[in-house]
Amino acid sequence: MPIILNATIAAYFLAVAIPLYAQKPPEAVDLSLFPAQAIDDVLVPVPSEIFIVLDKLGNPNWRSELRDSLGRQSGNRAQVALLLGTVIAEGFVAVEAEDPEKVKDIGRRVLTLSKAINVEKAVLERSKSITDKAEVKDWISVRKEFDGALQDVKAAMQELGDDDLAQLVSVGGWIRGTEVLTSIIRKNYTSDSAELLHQPALVNFFTKKLDNLSNKRLAEDDLVERIRKLLAAITPLIGNGEGEVIPSENVTRIHKMTRDTVAAISSKGA
Repeated sequence: MPIILNATIAAYFLAVAIPLYAQKPPEAVDLSLFPAQAIDDVLVPVPSEIFIVLDKLGNPNWRSELRDSLGRQSGNRAQVALLLGTVIAEGFVAVEAEDPEKVKDIGRRVLTLSKAINVEKAVLERSKSITDKAEVKDWISVRKEFDGALQDVKAAMQELGDDDLAQLVSVGGWIRGTEVLTSIIRKNYTSDSAELLHQPALVNFFTKKLDNLSNKRLAEDDLVERIRKLLAAITPLIGNGEGEVIPSENVTRIHKMTRDTVAAISSKGA
């Protein structure tokens, strides 16, 4: 039976607001109720559907989580794919911040990065639509376009036989999402909010994907190796037992590790 994961590229961090700023935190959000796409034996909730629920819960300062720079691409395909993941994840933060200029900038950046790995056609119309809908502040539609852009990019990569790159896009988005999640949690730590980081199945899923990359060059890439070490380091920090409390110092450590990894991904010298 498929596993329900509570996050994936840009969706992994979408639960950040659930218990943090609400007067009375909800007991749980059942992601099995959302439309989902199956990847192997994992059900992936559609990001915009989770956002609809989160709109009613809390009010984190999303603008403070936005990065000034979206990073610089190199000629390294692994770096470009990982960077693309972080940029798409940034798009969802910008939507929550309701920042039209940032959203438009991200839409253009997605197009540029997609061109660098030969999937520009897949997101050309999406990029234009993101810009147009951000201009009129139609945030619900912008969310759906980011959903679509993500799926279009991954489908185009798979059609080209670049399944490994598609996995790197997902991993890049998850890392940036986890950076945002831990940033918000540590600002107002509670054991309930930290429970959002208890995602052993998700970490194990990405670990296995990176351990089984078929492209030798990608598998041996320095950034990919760095992320393998990141996942190994995060595993004991998030715990494996149900109800296990994740202490504030673990949240801080995960934040620093993911922040530094996003910085490495975003560097042209990566």
